[in-house]
Amino acid sequence: MERNLSDAKRIVFKFGTNVLRNEFGEISLSRIYSFIEDISKLYKAGKEIIIVTSGAVGLGAKKVGVNSNESISVKQACAAIGQGQLISIYENGFASYKINTAQILLTEDDFHDRVRYLSLSNVIETLLKLKVIPVINQNDTVSVRELENVKDGMSVCFSDNDKLSALLSSKTEADLLVILSDIDGLYTDNPKENPNAKLISVVEEITPEMEAFATGTIDGSGGRGGMKTKLEAAKVVTRSGCKMIIANGKTPSIISKIFKENQGTLFLPTEVLAGKKRWIAYATNVIGKVCINDGAKKAILEKDASLLPIGVTNIINEFQKGDVVSILDNEGKEFARGIANYSSTDAQKIMGAHSDDIINILGYKNYDALITRDYIALL
Repeated sequence: MERNLSDAKRIVFKFGTNVLRNEFGEISLSRIYSFIEDISKLYKAGKEIIIVTSGAVGLGAKKVGVNSNESISVKQACAAIGQGQLISIYENGFASYKINTAQILLTEDDFHDRVRYLSLSNVIETLLKLKVIPVINQNDTVSVRELENVKDGMSVCFSDNDKLSALLSSKTEADLLVILSDIDGLYTDNPKENPNAKLISVVEEITPEMEAFATGTIDGSGGRGGMKTKLEAAKVVTRSGCKMIIANGKTPSIISKIFKENQGTLFLPTEVLAGKKRWIAYATNVIGKVCINDGAKKAILEKDASLLPIGVTNIINEFQKGDVVSILDNEGKEFARGIANYSSTDAQKIMGAHSDDIINILGYKNYDALITRDYIALL
């Protein structure tokens, strides 16, 4: 299948930790400057560029000679030490081509809070209009959730830069996301363990089989992502009408080659979710869960129905009205997310009841539905 990426106007590049460092764990200036040179050519050809970069924790750890896996506080300290060095490399590199850059550090709350989410979008749009390249990273110095395991029953909107780059691609309506890692693309198995693994050139749909053979971090040498997180990113991107490529950032002149040759794995867009439902599905932290019966699931999937209390069988964790919650079927599988019209306390009182009985149970009734259909996003 011939690829045509020339029509991509807005492009997001994500650089993983392992492609920014050499075999000694030190910053690979030659490789980064090669990226900068190729991106500068795209910029001067009229492309709008956004960069999501990893590397601050690793650079900081190398600089002070510590193991960044020692504790959360050590990781945060390493991020603080390494972030200045990381952004200065991009700033000085692009400055040599007379291109301005801007640093943005983000946490999951910048996406979870919808006001901040919309404000972030406005800032990025303004920077792009000013012909400035945003250079974005997680704010690991102050954020804990991205650095530690999430508590049981809780799901944060991103825990690595793969997902962050996908969320930014979605929100900014990017045409293409390029994820550069230390692997050539998506294979039928882990190529470092199975020499017979085949590279998949084009993915039109992410299947359960693909998810099954996608493993976590491939070599464990510093990055928090892996093929599993990249597939999760691809789900977000492709449902936003955006293409995505996974390619090997250690291949010389890889960025130029991506636009001229068949490099890496290309993920094609699928059905597009509306902006608000995209935010519900992917850009929020999920704390609570609502378990429902088969009848309620069928109504949501086949009739685009609201979730009524009568179809609810269990409420997990505490949440407030207006929070985004997971919707689970009777096997415990999440298939949708939605904005709750009632708190977990009130939801527990009315679950299994008819909507007409809500006012008698609670003493008030704002909605017939626990979650209204316009605020349910299918996964």
